[in-house]
Amino acid sequence: MGEEQPPAGERQAATAGAVIERTLKDAGLEWESPAAGTYVVKLPGTRKLATTCSLVVGRHSLSLNAFVVRRPDENHEAVHRWLLERNTRLYGVSYALDALGDVYLVGKFPLAAVTPDELDRLLGTVLENADGSFNTLLEMGFASAIRKEYAWRVARGESTRNLAAFERLTRGDADA
Repeated sequence: MGEEQPPAGERQAATAGAVIERTLKDAGLEWESPAAGTYVVKLPGTRKLATTCSLVVGRHSLSLNAFVVRRPDENHEAVHRWLLERNTRLYGVSYALDALGDVYLVGKFPLAAVTPDELDRLLGTVLENADGSFNTLLEMGFASAIRKEYAWRVARGESTRNLAAFERLTRGDADA
C-alpha cells in the first residue's frame, strides 16, 4: 500500500499556510507564527503607528482579525453609524465590535481564496481602513480626551506635535 494522503482540508490548510508565509516574507512585513496555522502580522502605518493583524488558518477557512481602536469614550451612535456606512464600501473585511465595544476589522475567507495577490489585497484593505480611518475615529470618539490632553500639554510646556492632526479640535484651546 502507498502512503496515506492527509485529508483535503489539511492539505488546503498547509498550502494556505505556505502561501501566507511566502507572501509575508516577500512583502518584508514583520510577523510571527505563535502556533501552527496562526500568523500575527504588524502592518506599519502613518496615522496609527502599527496595526496588528491576526490570520488563523482553519480546516476550511482563513480568519482575519485586526484591532483598530478601543471603545469610543463618547459619540457612540455617530461612530457606529460611520463604521456601518463604511462597511458597504470595504473589500473582504468589515468593521465589528467585540464584547467591550472595541473596534476591529474582521473577515473570513475560503482557503481556496488564499493567494499571494488576494492576501496582499486583503492586508492592504486592513491597513487602509485601520490606519486611514484612525484619526477620524479618534476625532469622533475621543474629542474630549484629545482636548484635555492638548490643554494639559500646553499648560506644562510639553510638545503637542503628535496632536497636530487634531488641530481642528484644539484650535480654541490654544487661544484660551
